[in-house]
Amino acid sequence: MLERTVVIVKPDGVRRRLIGEVIRRIENKDLKITRLRMIYPSVECIERLYDVHKGKPFYEDLVRFMASGPIVAMVVEGDEAVKVVRNLIGSTDGREASPGTIRGDYALSVRENIVHAADSVERAEYEIKIVFSDTCGTY
Repeated sequence: MLERTVVIVKPDGVRRRLIGEVIRRIENKDLKITRLRMIYPSVECIERLYDVHKGKPFYEDLVRFMASGPIVAMVVEGDEAVKVVRNLIGSTDGREASPGTIRGDYALSVRENIVHAADSVERAEYEIKIVFSDTCGTY
C-alpha cells in the first residue's frame, strides 16, 4: 500500500554531516523523497512535533536539543513507507539498535539518534503539516 511518511535528520545528524547517508539509505530502499527542506526550527514547532511526549521526563531536553541547530525534513513515499522507514532507522536507543540500521550504525544515545520518523500514517500526516509549515522555522 502506497504511503507517505516524514523523516527528519536531527541536529546531531546534520552536525555530523550524515544528511547524504540518510538520503542514500532511503533511496536505496526504493523509497521516493518528494519534499525536502533544511530549517532552523523554532521551539514552538518542536513542541508541536513532540506533543505526544509532553509531560514526560525527557520532553524539555528533547525540545531543547531539536531546536539547537538545523534539521533536514523530508517526505518519503513508497509501499508501506512507515514500516519500511522504521525498520531502516532502527530502535530509538542507538546503543540497542541493530547494526545495519541508521541508528545502529551512527547513533550515540537515545536523544542523539540521528533521525526521527513517524510511527503511523496518521502521525506522519500530522508531522508533515508541522515541519513543512511556513511558521516552523527559518532557512
